Amino acid sequence: MTFRDLNLNTALWNALDDLGFTTPTDIQKDSFSSIMAGKDVLGIAKTGTGKTLAYLMPIIRLHQFSKKKTPWVLIVVPTRELVLQVHEEFCALAKYTSLKSVAAYGGANIKTQVAEIALGADVVIGTPGRLNDLVLNGAVPAKGIKKFVLDEVDQMLSLGFRTELKHLMDLLPEKRQNIMFSATMTEEVEELIKTEFIFTEKIETAPSGAPVEKIEQVAFPVPNFSTKLNFLAYLLHRDTDMHKVLVFAGTKKFADRIYSSLVDQFEDQIAVIHANKNANRRFNTVDDFEAGRCRILIASDVLARGIDVTDVTHVINLTIPEVPEDFVHRIGRTGRAEKSGKAISFVSPMEEERMFHIEELMKMEIPIAAMPEEVEVSTLLTPEEESKPGMRIKLPKLPNDPLKGAAFHEKLEKNKKVPMKVTRADKMKLKYGRNYQGGHGGGTR
Repeated sequence: MTFRDLNLNTALWNALDDLGFTTPTDIQKDSFSSIMAGKDVLGIAKTGTGKTLAYLMPIIRLHQFSKKKTPWVLIVVPTRELVLQVHEEFCALAKYTSLKSVAAYGGANIKTQVAEIALGADVVIGTPGRLNDLVLNGAVPAKGIKKFVLDEVDQMLSLGFRTELKHLMDLLPEKRQNIMFSATMTEEVEELIKTEFIFTEKIETAPSGAPVEKIEQVAFPVPNFSTKLNFLAYLLHRDTDMHKVLVFAGTKKFADRIYSSLVDQFEDQIAVIHANKNANRRFNTVDDFEAGRCRILIASDVLARGIDVTDVTHVINLTIPEVPEDFVHRIGRTGRAEKSGKAISFVSPMEEERMFHIEELMKMEIPIAAMPEEVEVSTLLTPEEESKPGMRIKLPKLPNDPLKGAAFHEKLEKNKKVPMKVTRADKMKLKYGRNYQGGHGGGTR
């Protein structure tokens, strides 16, 4: 099947030709007719399979020209980076139509966004908080919304946006089409559908949590974080195939530590991106990584979904995420668009249980390799590692031995526990004073 076999129009076919797309992915072809029919849809597909295009194509195809330019589509995504990414894809796909979209996110001037919408917009793409603001202040008239899209819905829920999403949905008209896309089917996603929607058609093109087949995976047991840094530097110096490397650190703190450790060795080749960096700097950093001006990009999990760059050769999990689904999203940054990629995971003893749950989710065992002997093993521990005690072994409780008698000693008087019943009057005396008399009239002091 090609895009010419779908019920598209000339404007979309021309835009797809410009983008070099000829063959739809499974999620794109399987969800197209249901979205076109106006059904509520939940699409589950692996990272890197074109979920954004899957909902943008039918939305653009359903567009009917109108002089009234108030928004009729809201698209909600978890991060500012993803807002701009979806906005860019929409503009490219709607190139030969009169459709207009506005990107809206926090950290930017809301008055500018309100002014853009007032000039005429069919689609508003934004983060949950900013879209709530725009609907509440009337910049986006709620009654005009016909289609409500939740992209990366599992990530939004894991980031704690459930309340914002519920507020937004309560503001919108009940008669609307709900379109949701997710890389995994989590309990939170199921709960959202059960409580907020009457009927949703589920379209799943791969088992939830399935890894991308074209990604070669390997895990290395590494004793601690400092040794992980030594090993990472070793690989970056020695492996000539590491042309575009995405390093996941989990948190902002760890991302900064990795950058500080490596910046002197790799200078202009390395950059870091997380929520504490201002929006412009983050956008410029991702652009540099996409263009190849930056070889190594260190990122926190919060921004994992907002980074969509081509030709990532390696994903390195310097820390193992607590949520197994996050691991799937991380490695999905490579091996995209039918290209191969490699995912390397450094696993400390404290992270072995996390890897077990990740392998359970993916229904596969990740091959284990030995760290090269040349890598320096450090004894230096991070504050987090020092503060965590070793593995505690919980011994089973043994049954009482019938051959053993009672304890040979009498309890000390002070250790004897005598059950004591505290009356309501006693409680009231303690609270109100020793002269409390009880009754409806209260007490005297």
